[in-house]
Parts: sequence; C-alpha cells; structure tokens
Amino acid sequence: MSVIRFTKMQGLGNDYIYVNAMEYHISNPEQFSIRWSDRRKGIGSDGLIMIGKSAIADFSMRIFNADGSEARMCGNGARCVGKYLYEKGLTSKTEIKLDTLSGIKILKLNLGPDGKVSTVTVNMGKGLPLKVNHGDGTLVGEKLNVGEGPTICSAIDMGNPHLVMFVKDAENARVAEVGPLMEHHKMFPDRANIEFAQVLDRKHIRMRVWERGSGITFACGTGACATAVASAMQGYTDPDGCDVIMDGGTLTVSWNPQTKEVLMTGAAEFVFEGTVTE
Repeated sequence: MSVIRFTKMQGLGNDYIYVNAMEYHISNPEQFSIRWSDRRKGIGSDGLIMIGKSAIADFSMRIFNADGSEARMCGNGARCVGKYLYEKGLTSKTEIKLDTLSGIKILKLNLGPDGKVSTVTVNMGKGLPLKVNHGDGTLVGEKLNVGEGPTICSAIDMGNPHLVMFVKDAENARVAEVGPLMEHHKMFPDRANIEFAQVLDRKHIRMRVWERGSGITFACGTGACATAVASAMQGYTDPDGCDVIMDGGTLTVSWNPQTKEVLMTGAAEFVFEGTVTE
C-alpha cells in the first residue's frame, strides 16, 4: 500500500484532486477517482486530475470524473494545472503547452504583484458545432422541447460534447431533472454536458451546468466556452469578450468567428493538501 500526496484545487468552485503522476503512480485512476471524490467518505471533489510528462508538449493532463469516466478536457482543471506547475516550481514558463485528450492547449499564466499566478488564460482550441444523431448531423439554434418547454438549443464541440439550452430563467431552471435526461439523450452517443444559459445582455450570460459524469457543479470551463460560442453564433452576445456567470464565479470568454478559436480567462486556487493511501 503506497502513500500518495495530493493537492485539492478549485476553479470557480469546480474542484478536483490533483496528483503529480511524474512522482506518484496510480494503478487504477478510474477506481480511485470514484473513491476519493466521494464527499462523505473520501476527500470530496468533482474528480481526479493527473499531471504527467508528455512527448509532444510541456506536460500532460488526464481527467477522471467523480463516476470514474475519463473526460477529454476541463477548462477549470487546466487553469489549476497551470498554477500548480508554476507555484510548485515544476516550470518557470508563463506559457505552457498542455497535452490533453482533446489536443494541446496553451496556458498563459498571468502573474500578480506577489509573483504568484492570479489568473490563467487558456487557448481552448476551436469551438465548433458538435456532430450529433439528429437532423443533418448538427444542432445549432434549433428549438426543441427538452423539459423546459420549447427551447433554443445548440450542440457545441469544445473537445468534449455540450448542449447549450437558452432558458428564460437560469436560476430556476430544472437542472437536476432535465440535466441527466439530456446527458443521456440518444442524440449524444458519448453523452453530453448540459448548460442552462440565460442571456442578460450582450456582454453577460448567467449559466448553470449539469456535467457529464459529475452532475451539478459550481462551474464548467468548457461549458462556459460552449455557452459563449453558441450565444455568439446566435448573435445574442459579442464574440470578442463575454462574461459567463456561474454558481462558482465568472469566466471571460472570447471566440474568433474566423479562426473559431476560443480564449478563456479565470482564476484558480489551492484549497488544501494531504496524503492518501492507494
């Protein structure tokens, strides 16, 4: 039985257990993500993130949800990885190439007066229509009856699958009821993350999220990106910068309609550290 040191971090309340996989080997990350993520019997988190070496980038990131399933990308998690690497002295770079299952992401570390990482800007790659089992294979700006009444919906690919639903009142949206139904909808062979988005004005969106494999979370980085992209596609908000307000806080997202690239900026914080036995 080996002892593993972990760090718990959070980005807007989206919390993960972080382990330096270059120092500690975890034989079954799916199993341990389930055990450690339990908020009553474990450490408590939305999942496990392992930081490792990469042959094609500076570092790699693997993400396991609280149910043991592996995610392709997590924006909040990526920001925390950037802060972890810099403040743990594993790199002196303020621009880091991070290898993920959805491709290499570029992290730009924004340092505060104290020399610590205050915010991180992540090049999230391209925000594109998601291929779905529906109609012509895409779903952009289409009105569907999804349990919230007739609702404008867009399916967006941010390296992982998202369904953005534009609702009148995000605060009172039936996230716990509609979220799991749409996560497992036949349109999404790999399931999907579900966003409930209320456009406040051209620069602000209120959003709540049901994450695939984790349920309701305080924030979702790729979900905020998908929401901003879907909103810009519909002409609801400006593509050059929109604040997505989630339960855990706010992310600023911009989308280039020509290149389709998405930039996301937000904070990341340490919560606590400890050891756990494998």
